[in-house]
Amino acid sequence: PLLYRMSNLEKLGLDLMVSVIETFIDGKNLKNNILNHMSQLKEFSFDICSDMLINNEMNSPSKEDIQQTFNDFQYIKIISCVDYFQEPYKYGLCHIYSYPFLMKRYEYITNNFPGGLYPYVRFVSLYDEYPFEHEFFIRIAESFPFMEKLSIDNRYAQNQKESYKLMNDK
Repeated sequence: PLLYRMSNLEKLGLDLMVSVIETFIDGKNLKNNILNHMSQLKEFSFDICSDMLINNEMNSPSKEDIQQTFNDFQYIKIISCVDYFQEPYKYGLCHIYSYPFLMKRYEYITNNFPGGLYPYVRFVSLYDEYPFEHEFFIRIAESFPFMEKLSIDNRYAQNQKESYKLMNDK
């Protein structure tokens, strides 16, 4: 409703983390609830994470399902990540954002992180119930060359520890 009163807005940057009940925020939702009400909008960048308790796994959309909802977004590249977790309870996390990514924080990166270059990001948080392996950290270091702070929330230790052994064997 607040955005509806800003119908003449030409540039919008949106950074949201929201809990939803029935469905993740996707392209259809953004179009119906934001873009259709802002006819003057010329630039739209966003970083949206939506999380949802999973009661019925049959209705759990995949990354491809979410990405298809952005087919009408012709002049902007959209990246989507969808993850489902079992602990401490069943829930899903959907992260959608415009690319290039202009925000200074990139949060809730999981093992499904697609990579890319994120030169504006200074704070990174990693979250997953599966172990992060050495190759994943290399991908993170390459993707965030100007990272100043890293937060890790992971329940399990690495499975592959060869790189640690190699470093200590020198």
